[in-house]
Amino acid sequence: MPQCDLCIRTFRHCRVTEDFTTAYNGTDYRVRLSRGGYATIRIGAPLPPALREHVGTQPWGFITAWNPHGLRQNRLANRVAQRQLADALKALPSTVAILPAVGVGDAWQEPSLFVVGPDVASLNAFAVLYEQLAWVYGDDLGLARLRWTHD
Repeated sequence: MPQCDLCIRTFRHCRVTEDFTTAYNGTDYRVRLSRGGYATIRIGAPLPPALREHVGTQPWGFITAWNPHGLRQNRLANRVAQRQLADALKALPSTVAILPAVGVGDAWQEPSLFVVGPDVASLNAFAVLYEQLAWVYGDDLGLARLRWTHD
């Protein structure tokens, strides 16, 4: 994933570069299905039919705690942060479902979570807490959208 030199110093002043936008837009946001295989979410496209049964009319998000600021971290730190995020999401009364997921780019991949129920503000607060640059979300059966955490 592209690296923003400014993010090394301060997340709040990160400039969204064209490289970051291209990387996020080109990512396959894959959600594991209980019957095997996965469904792929693409920014700007409708939610795949296999995920609609989990979502219904609820808001949803594709979020991770891996690699804060887009900077690679060691596997143990990433796993601990991801477990904390998953536990915090499970504790929200609005959470309906959490499915394992993975974001797959050209030369990288990050374990992620597909979460159904919490609203955009709640999920964005977690993305900020875990120092993510952006995450993917949608509501009802609309298009998947990219949300920059500092917007």
